[in-house]
Amino acid sequence: MSKDYKDSLCLPKTDFPMRANLAQREPQFLAFWEEHGIYQKQQDQREGSPTFVLHDGPPYANANIHIGTAFNKILKDFIPKYKAMRGFRAPYVPGWDTHGLPIELKVLKEQGLDKDNVDPVELRRRCTSYAHQFIDIQREEFRRLGVLGDWENPYLTLRPEYEAAQLGAFADMVEKGLVYKGQKPVFWCTDCQTALAAAEIEYEDESSPSIYVAYPLPEVEKRFPELAGRACSVVIWTTTPWTLPASLAVALHPGYRYAFFSAPEGKAFLMATELKEAFEKACGLSLEEELLSLTGRDLEGVEALHPFYEERRVPLVLADYVVLDSGTGCVHTAPGHGVEDFETGVRYGLEILNPVDDRGVFLPDTPLVGGLSLDDGAAVVLKTLSDSGRLLGRGKILHSYPHCWRCKKPVIFRATAQWFVSVQQFRDQALKAIEEQVQWVPVWGQDRIGNMVRDRSDWCISRQRVWGVPIPAFYCRDCGKLVLDPEKIRRVAKRVKEQGSDIWWQESPEALLGDLAVCPHCASRNLRKDTDIMDVWFDSGVSHLAVLETRPELSWPADLYLEGSDQHRGWFQTSLLTSVATRGSAPFRTVLTHGFIVDGEGRKMSKSLGNVTRPQEVIDRYGADILRLWVASTDYRGDVRISETILKNLVETYRRIRNTARFLLGNLEGFDPQKHRVSRGDMEPLDLWLLARLQDLVERVTKGYEDYEFHVPSFLTHQFCDNEMSSFFLDVSKDRLYADQKGGLSRRSAQTVLWETLTTLCRLLAPVLSFTAEEIWQNLRAFDASLPESVFLSDWPAPNLEGIDPETAPRWGRLLEARGAILRALENARGAELIGNALEGEVEVSLGDRYGDLQGLFDVPTWEMVCLVSAFRFAELPKEGDGIFHDEETGITVRVSRSPHEKCPRCWKRKPEVGEDSLCRRCQDVLSHGA
Repeated sequence: MSKDYKDSLCLPKTDFPMRANLAQREPQFLAFWEEHGIYQKQQDQREGSPTFVLHDGPPYANANIHIGTAFNKILKDFIPKYKAMRGFRAPYVPGWDTHGLPIELKVLKEQGLDKDNVDPVELRRRCTSYAHQFIDIQREEFRRLGVLGDWENPYLTLRPEYEAAQLGAFADMVEKGLVYKGQKPVFWCTDCQTALAAAEIEYEDESSPSIYVAYPLPEVEKRFPELAGRACSVVIWTTTPWTLPASLAVALHPGYRYAFFSAPEGKAFLMATELKEAFEKACGLSLEEELLSLTGRDLEGVEALHPFYEERRVPLVLADYVVLDSGTGCVHTAPGHGVEDFETGVRYGLEILNPVDDRGVFLPDTPLVGGLSLDDGAAVVLKTLSDSGRLLGRGKILHSYPHCWRCKKPVIFRATAQWFVSVQQFRDQALKAIEEQVQWVPVWGQDRIGNMVRDRSDWCISRQRVWGVPIPAFYCRDCGKLVLDPEKIRRVAKRVKEQGSDIWWQESPEALLGDLAVCPHCASRNLRKDTDIMDVWFDSGVSHLAVLETRPELSWPADLYLEGSDQHRGWFQTSLLTSVATRGSAPFRTVLTHGFIVDGEGRKMSKSLGNVTRPQEVIDRYGADILRLWVASTDYRGDVRISETILKNLVETYRRIRNTARFLLGNLEGFDPQKHRVSRGDMEPLDLWLLARLQDLVERVTKGYEDYEFHVPSFLTHQFCDNEMSSFFLDVSKDRLYADQKGGLSRRSAQTVLWETLTTLCRLLAPVLSFTAEEIWQNLRAFDASLPESVFLSDWPAPNLEGIDPETAPRWGRLLEARGAILRALENARGAELIGNALEGEVEVSLGDRYGDLQGLFDVPTWEMVCLVSAFRFAELPKEGDGIFHDEETGITVRVSRSPHEKCPRCWKRKPEVGEDSLCRRCQDVLSHGA
């Protein structure tokens, strides 16, 4: 092509600034958003509009973010961005969970402190500093993901105003009689030396001893004379020998069949009939005849002897939780070491015996095992049982056992004096809220949390540590009674709001309470403070009160909570319980949950496996938009996979979208939307078709966002860029964009649809590909300065079919089907070396019965354009013959021939009028009008 001819073409701008070096370019847009205050302008712009509040579940401030927290934060970010563009006031207030044992332990360890010797206020000061350090680290990491929000004013559970609101919620619960202090078994970590909530428990496989023990029944013949002369025993099975010093009863199921079976040496053993053979196999014993059969109910009240504390009488009691899946159907019961055992003990008036201290050591006055660790004590128990002949069998069992989520060590059940919220008092109300007030996404979330609330026990909210919000209870030193008074709690809350919760450790009860420092039982002013702090799940669980009800830009209840599926047990549940307890209804309208992040093979991420994906590394290599595209492309309802292969595939997807935007921007050169836009009534039919497809895309993408189906918008947008745009529209429009008259109607029509398509795509992509969308938008503003300052200050596109015939899309859809047959014929001709590129070819086409009507609907120039050939003719053709291609799929027949004409040196089409040194008529006409 000669230089003169080339200069006359409207070639796209080749030095367009959009390059795919995301990791380097993205920080520029972060700076732009911050310097121009885009988040605040977005909020101000929607002042007075309906609100949409996504309440942020607070991550814990003690480490860098990982791929799971990055996934969660990005997923959240899609929603307020979309809602704001839809016209809502959609504030996003990030938060952090800052109290609790992990930070306290880290500070003690890293700074070499002894918790028993360090001043509590000094330890709390250091914990505060540690939490702030990681808040700052995580804040920058979250910002780097492209998340817009009120980063300068987040909510923090350590702030005085938050702590005061938390104490206010506690006072409300006390006022309603929902808080009590009681001796009750709780999960206890002997390593961390504190109680744990159910949400802080992880279950791992653990190998435990499995033993069968005989409890003598010395007086059973008084109740059942037929057993006279037999040395009878009831046989229990347990996997926790260390709990036997606290054994106070043996539980049987009231409806099961039990029997006394004769054994050698004149003995008889009582057990569930169904488990006799399993017992014989496990213990290597052969039981003989069945001496007496009865139900558990018949045995209630029979007394056994403890197997090594023979002065202790152990009654047989009834319990519905006894099962027949293992053991003997006779369950040793230690009310101080199990929730079900505790409830049975209360029902039968048994002592709540706990002979184990905070460290997991038997109390010094415990017979046989005093002063020993649990493991050493268990060894002594086993030897004593073996020596006495009461250990009938032993082995090992691998079973799921509770572990501490912090130190990962096995925990125990241990009865201690703890503070509880009486969930049983409002359980039915909570279940009703779950069923009637909340939309659960996915729907199975309703059953999951419903079952958990239905089956849970009262909530232990106390912890024996320092770094947290104090439980503002008092005790009278004179009468010894507990003083728990809503008015006093609110007085403490007022002081905490003014000076922070350190004041609890700094001031006396008199200084804290003033005139309220009086015992209501005996009028003494000699009070002392409780030493426990609140469970951190209580801290975060009241965030709906401490944040949504206190910040003017927010509202209660939240429109949406969004966290991982583990939060059905954690934050979702504690938020629900505190809300129902204090406000009588759920704190959220919709709850959305996502799965866990696993590697490409579906394995849990683990340092030992070397399969951990770090978000910082992905961003440094590919950019945050690739990470965001990964989040949007997943079906988050199940476990979500990530791997290098997945990321590389997403890079290709991203490249297709980005290159489409680059092409559109390059071909808008010289286009002023205010001057050159073509009305739909004057547009080319092809352009109207693309606009019809674009409106369909808008409708479907919008529905995807509304339904929280984020993989739908990302898939549909990529598909549109790949199919409608790159594979068809842009390909067939290049000729008129490059070679038509610069200001001609055909080219301006194409540019108009490019402009509308790109401004629409940019907004559809903005919640997901935020950096790329902002870059596109800033380049669009070079064409039209009236566009909003940022894409996030623009309005969401709405479907607009004005001026578009409803038959346009289906009619062109059938044309594209016919085009597919013709392109296959051209490819066949290329394979036979009849032609090189398509413009070397001329085609004759017989559309057949199925597509025959298209001949009258589209003129020959349109067919020529969409098929990218130099000449197109309709003809009656045989189905077979030289150069004939019959497409079985469509019934269309095509003859492809090589054009005998010269190639126009400007547009490359082959036309009869083109000579050795001349152009086609179209190019001559364009040049005669000055291009």
